[in-house]
Amino acid sequence: MRIIQPEMKTSPRSPDRSRAGHSLPDEPRGNASLSRRHFLAAAASAGAAGVGLSAYAFGPAATTVEMTRHDAMVPGLPPSLQGLRIAQLSDVHLPANAGAVRNALSLLGAERPEVVILTGDIVERYHALDDLVAFARRARGSIGTYAVLGNWERSGGIQPVDARRAYEAAGVQFLCNETAMLKVGSAYLGIVGLDDWLTGRPDAAEAVARVAHADAMIWAIHAPALADLLPARTPASLVLAGHTHGGQIRLPLLPAFRPYGSGRFLEGWYDTPAAPLYVSRGVGATNIRARFRCPAELPIFTLKEAAKSPGTR
Repeated sequence: MRIIQPEMKTSPRSPDRSRAGHSLPDEPRGNASLSRRHFLAAAASAGAAGVGLSAYAFGPAATTVEMTRHDAMVPGLPPSLQGLRIAQLSDVHLPANAGAVRNALSLLGAERPEVVILTGDIVERYHALDDLVAFARRARGSIGTYAVLGNWERSGGIQPVDARRAYEAAGVQFLCNETAMLKVGSAYLGIVGLDDWLTGRPDAAEAVARVAHADAMIWAIHAPALADLLPARTPASLVLAGHTHGGQIRLPLLPAFRPYGSGRFLEGWYDTPAAPLYVSRGVGATNIRARFRCPAELPIFTLKEAAKSPGTR
């Protein structure tokens, strides 16, 4: 397990298109379904080295988790929120990925962040809700923990009412087009959680309709393409997303696999109309339980004050 500090990056914006009443940026080309068979075939084509490559991808690479640290700069941040740490856990895909889950929880326990946000796909099916409760209990922040739904949970038969009941049993606040207000000293941190874009009905206006004031606003979504649909005047300091797994298996000379709903995003930092977006590579692996050149990730964000200059939103 390593701790790294990545660099900020940006990406050109893609043109929009319409889907089910929403406008979503075009998905990148080369997103054909990735399977275990495809990966093994690619490994075999590498000759004898392919055997070791496969063993590594399905073994150590599938369980290694990197902690990454990031400064979240917020103009006018009050002293009470200075230095507050927020951990993001995404795409755990229980009940599989036991090794990666164990390592992620070990890192989280050593860090003890004040806030933890779970950005969806924690489990893959309804019958794994007990696993969700057990995991969420161990993943809680010292003063607040929040969660949203992902596409795998809804596709696996988990509705918002089921998720709310399970997360409440774990001491976690579930958000579905809602905002939680966390008081820290004399300041307020808003955590906005939207429904999944692919399988639900995200409603940003509804989520913030009853919010009177917050000194900083952290938005939690699952599919990152939704970030490009949030208007520029959205009261957001930072948007957190997952879903992409960072490509999960990054084969040389081939484009990174991006599931539908990724939009122009793959992993790391991006500019969006509303606020800076961070896309986590996630903890687990799905469909093919392997990783290659794309380690699992536990991002930690530290809130810091940024001087507000002319033209800053």
